[in-house]
Amino acid sequence: MNGRDGAAFVDTNVLAYAFEIGESPRKAVARELLAKLTAEETLRISTQVLQELFVTLTRKALQPSSVDEAIARLDELSMWPLFSIDYSAVRQAALLSRDAVLSFWDALIVVAAARSGARTLYSEDLSHGQEILGVRVVNPFQEAPAGSTVTGGSAPQRA
Repeated sequence: MNGRDGAAFVDTNVLAYAFEIGESPRKAVARELLAKLTAEETLRISTQVLQELFVTLTRKALQPSSVDEAIARLDELSMWPLFSIDYSAVRQAALLSRDAVLSFWDALIVVAAARSGARTLYSEDLSHGQEILGVRVVNPFQEAPAGSTVTGGSAPQRA
């Protein structure tokens, strides 16, 4: 699978787990998911996600990363298709937040996912299975049915 047909947008929380210092069950799931998406070349993110990830890794994590470590993660992720937030996306998110009763920030993630061509949005912040703007929300930390586990290696790296 390659390109827009199977594109998948990853929310900040999933990336924060993947790059957290220390080990946790969510870290393992997040890293496996990233490995899968990078191997398939379907990973999509936005400038909002990079901004939020930097703050989370350096200020909100239980064991914060150094600024240099966080920037190295941003550098790795910036090699993937990156949706830049513009006024049109902000406006659409404001309307979506009103109409779909979402927080503005969650609506902006959904808009970015849709505009990036993603069909799937991996996030734990929205309702698992929900479809918004043609994007299906998947919480990767919910138990998957037998036989549908995510497989792969480690952190995302683009060739």
